[in-house]
Amino acid sequence: MRTTVRRHLGKVVAGTAIAVAATAVMVGITLPGTAGADDTGGGKDGQSTRQAAGQQGDTAAAVQPGVVEEAPAEGTKGEGRDPLTDDEITRVEKIALSRQQFNASEDVDGDRGPQRLGVDLAEPAADEVDAPDAPRRAVVSFYDYKDDALVTKTVNLDTGKVEGTGTQHGVQPPLSAAEQTEAASLLIADPLGADLKADFKDATGKQLTSPDQLQLASMIYRAVPGAEPAVLDKCGEHRCVRLLPKVRNGPWIDARSLVIDLSTRKVARLTG
Repeated sequence: MRTTVRRHLGKVVAGTAIAVAATAVMVGITLPGTAGADDTGGGKDGQSTRQAAGQQGDTAAAVQPGVVEEAPAEGTKGEGRDPLTDDEITRVEKIALSRQQFNASEDVDGDRGPQRLGVDLAEPAADEVDAPDAPRRAVVSFYDYKDDALVTKTVNLDTGKVEGTGTQHGVQPPLSAAEQTEAASLLIADPLGADLKADFKDATGKQLTSPDQLQLASMIYRAVPGAEPAVLDKCGEHRCVRLLPKVRNGPWIDARSLVIDLSTRKVARLTG
């Protein structure tokens, strides 16, 4: 892993130099050390250039700064196929999650209540596609770590009622930002995270102690029983992830060989 980081850093530096040179050519900028005697302008060409620059400066001074208008206030309720407003999202989350479900489920941290994954505008029913007064509906998705289940609720935004509920096992949608952060916390705290921390220090000269020091992407991991360490055999039924960490404003770190089982809160290394 440490070799990977150094290779990436070399590419970043080289790529930056090429990009700067290419940009300079495209916009006609003279890089230091390449200016000729005529460019400094003692002759007619230089005098013309200075005069043109002076005229441009006068014009620029006369231009008034632009005015940026504030974005229009967001309404509490959208219409038709408008994106859900913040108020609608907050409202449907409260409607979708009953007190009983809240008390009987757990989030990625082990706290009461399922893990919120997202809220999306639902597609209209087949007989409502062209109806101008078709009701707006939202689909709310949660992951219950207590039962390893994906729970979805369809809420009618007009009536405020739950019109449909679905519970699925073995279905693993992409991770939320909170789940990625928790996976990184588990990896940093685990002995198998030593290479990640070493690569981070090579790239930054600093100790990696928090997920906040990384930019995170992730991939859901599904196991092939018998092909990986036994601790990962239930990945797919459990919520397992491979992280793609990146130093903020720096290189990517290759951690694909490590899998975090968020359901059991364990970390394992792939053997293949």
